[in-house]
Amino acid sequence: MKIYKSIIFLSAIIILGCSTDVNEVNAITDSEHLKKEEAKFVSILYSDSAQVKVRITADRMIRHLDRSNPRDEFPDGIFVEFLGESGKVYSWLEADRAMRYEKESEVVAQGNAKFYNRKDEMLTSTELIWNENDGKLRTNKIVRITQPMKGDTSYGFGFEANEEFTQFEIKRKTSSIFNIDSFKENIDQKEK
Repeated sequence: MKIYKSIIFLSAIIILGCSTDVNEVNAITDSEHLKKEEAKFVSILYSDSAQVKVRITADRMIRHLDRSNPRDEFPDGIFVEFLGESGKVYSWLEADRAMRYEKESEVVAQGNAKFYNRKDEMLTSTELIWNENDGKLRTNKIVRITQPMKGDTSYGFGFEANEEFTQFEIKRKTSSIFNIDSFKENIDQKEK
């Protein structure tokens, strides 16, 4: 009988303690710690027609569950592999940190961003943006592209390439790293 009374008493407390006020429920569910998920040693696969096209790996990922701006943060670096039909990797992207914006379908890689292919051609910049929808990588920052097979190194501002890194364009080319400061000053004056 005592157990029966205790169960009724606890049930009454629980029922009376519950709130149906929408503002109270939203305050609890909108708490900052409920808006994030964190994972370590992450591997994300993108596929099309059961064929893996992209593999992203990172030591740490923070998923921001904000309804207005959902995004994945990679604060400790990111490594992206672009794969061909046979599953062979044809190009790579790596950076010190990155942010993937879900609504825009873009990954913004920053801090020592490198994009390279199987021919050992490599682009370096402070920022690279990969658009998942059109499969293009671009930046409006200073870039350096090295092409060892051609014995060539190119510098400039702005860049766009396909995921394979077989076709690319430097938007504003300069002849060397030493000319970048004067080149940038000239561009800044023209844009004013």
